[in-house]
Amino acid sequence: MPRRHIRVTGAPEAPLRAALRALRTGLGVSESFPPDVLAEAARPPRLPSYDATDIPLFTIDPRTSTDLDQAMHLERRERGGYRVRYAIADVGAFVAPGGALDAEAHRRAMTLYFPDEKVPLHPTQLSEGAASLLPDQTCPAVLWTIDLDSDGRTEATDVRRALVRSRAKLDYTHVQKQIGEGTADEPLALLKDIGQARERLEVERGGISLNVPEQEIVDENGAYELVYRAPLPAEHWNAQLSLLTGMAAAELMLSHGTGILRTLPAAPDGAVGRLRRTAKALRIDWPHHVSYAELIRSLDPHWPHHAAFLQECTTLLRGAGYTVFRDGALPEVTSHSAVAAPYAHCTAPLRRLADRYASELCLAAAAHQPPPEWVLAALDALPGQMADGARRAGTVERECVDIVEAALLKDRVGDIFEGCVVDVQEHEPTVGTVQLESPPVFARIAGGTSRLPLGERLRVRLTQADPGVAKVLFAPA
Repeated sequence: MPRRHIRVTGAPEAPLRAALRALRTGLGVSESFPPDVLAEAARPPRLPSYDATDIPLFTIDPRTSTDLDQAMHLERRERGGYRVRYAIADVGAFVAPGGALDAEAHRRAMTLYFPDEKVPLHPTQLSEGAASLLPDQTCPAVLWTIDLDSDGRTEATDVRRALVRSRAKLDYTHVQKQIGEGTADEPLALLKDIGQARERLEVERGGISLNVPEQEIVDENGAYELVYRAPLPAEHWNAQLSLLTGMAAAELMLSHGTGILRTLPAAPDGAVGRLRRTAKALRIDWPHHVSYAELIRSLDPHWPHHAAFLQECTTLLRGAGYTVFRDGALPEVTSHSAVAAPYAHCTAPLRRLADRYASELCLAAAAHQPPPEWVLAALDALPGQMADGARRAGTVERECVDIVEAALLKDRVGDIFEGCVVDVQEHEPTVGTVQLESPPVFARIAGGTSRLPLGERLRVRLTQADPGVAKVLFAPA
């Protein structure tokens, strides 16, 4: 998934959209799939014997989403606490190991997100059709049942393949409205209770969830405006259920001795120092006695400067990777520093390759069986393949941000802005990175004759900005 959520609106022929189309061409990415891959995607899935279609599951996603990875049902337990049923799309039921569809998924590794469209991991007839947990569609899923106590702590976990049938496709705005007005039925109303309980546990263990706002670039007759959309509380509560499942998956694989974890070491001091300079540029008070986690929880993504800072906080996630272990030989690092616990990617198999393998490993562990041979054969190469996919996604994200920021500033070349130098190149101290105060753009600065003042505020002049042609560049004023 992208660290920065950028959406573009406006006419298809607008210059910004044309630049994004040219970027896809230049990077060699395409939505199209080879004929043999499409043929395999059209084959019927292998169906499980366990029928769970009586569970009234529902999905919660953005209104226009059709690649629905997760569906849920929430209820209170008779003895207190909660039961979370969390169904994950069973991509493994559709993909034959070693086939053309499998090979293409390994080549792509993950869905690529552009501001105007996405390039999917799997053909849309699968990811937005047969394998998606669409309402009133019976399909195979990996069904998690997680029992929680009244504080939201996990007491028992079960996972198995099942036939499921979602009853409703809900969107965040609708869910937030129903819960806020008190009109939601209990399975939906419990999203708030369970979500908030899990948020309290996150604070207790020292975890951090970034409330990263979505950026929307609005095209008004060729002039662009940057608008932030802060996430709704219902989005955070929903994310807590995904985190809960990912943590349960990690514990299950660790207990069984074979698995693939999503790991993240603690951020180096240099990265945190750079973030402190970004806070200064955006006039966000960050006293030295206040921890990063405390600061993040104090920010309001409805405020543009806070929203821009939260966007930059995603840079601390760049050290994340996948760690494989097998035969009981546990890795040295098993934790994800932002989650503050062992964690695995397993809830988005329609969009991430590794999640399919995590599901297979968890199913085997829960059944006290050895993992399938095809899973073990692919396991060691998987972190490298995911890293390659992440690099492609990172390139897409950086190039898209450059194009969007150039579009935002294209009519202001020559203007003077207030900013702060947040980074200086060690071997070329007249070149670095500046964070503007307004608009909150993060861009390259070069062209001066003296060393850039790291961490200091200065006036800068925009020297170039042309979407798809010239990236944003500033010079000391």
